[in-house]
Amino acid sequence: MANEVVDQGRRRFLTTTTAVVGGVGVVAAAVPFIKSWEPSARAKAAGAPVTQSLKKIEPGQQLIVAWRSLPVFIVNRSPAQLAALPKQDPRLVDPKSDGTSSDQQPKYAQNGTRSIKPEWLVMVGICTHLGCVPDYVGEMKAEPFDPNWQGGYYCPCHHSRYDMAGRVYQGVPAPKNMVIPPYHFLDDTTVQIGVDPQGAA
Repeated sequence: MANEVVDQGRRRFLTTTTAVVGGVGVVAAAVPFIKSWEPSARAKAAGAPVTQSLKKIEPGQQLIVAWRSLPVFIVNRSPAQLAALPKQDPRLVDPKSDGTSSDQQPKYAQNGTRSIKPEWLVMVGICTHLGCVPDYVGEMKAEPFDPNWQGGYYCPCHHSRYDMAGRVYQGVPAPKNMVIPPYHFLDDTTVQIGVDPQGAA
């Protein structure tokens, strides 16, 4: 017994295998624990903040993200789209967002662009008539529903129209501007929806 030869290769194999299996077990046990720190689907639906990178959204493009089970439109408005906004004022129900729909946006978005940064529109994509999701029609050209179209949103359900700031046009079924949610910028290329800027009233 004392003269038995120890198989070093087998010993190394068993040691390595045991370490690998143990490591896999630790990782497998840790994943559910780490996942438990993330907001649940229920918490996200209830209003947990949503963070979104803006790096890949080109001028004139829209991205849609979900927040509180609602679609949120994020649009990088082009210089032409921004320039057209004040020209729409005479056609709108509440162009300054200070009248019939003043409850539709936070104070920091109660301006002509309804935004913190003029080029970025962050808006709940729900028509204020019956809750449909309007289409983004960003091109500034005559449309069947508006020969003087300057970009914005069109609801095909009942023909409500909004401009590139989500402000409702006169003479359509929708009574109010679309809703601007609480949001702020974490940096120049990241927005967080669901949280007001620090110090906002």
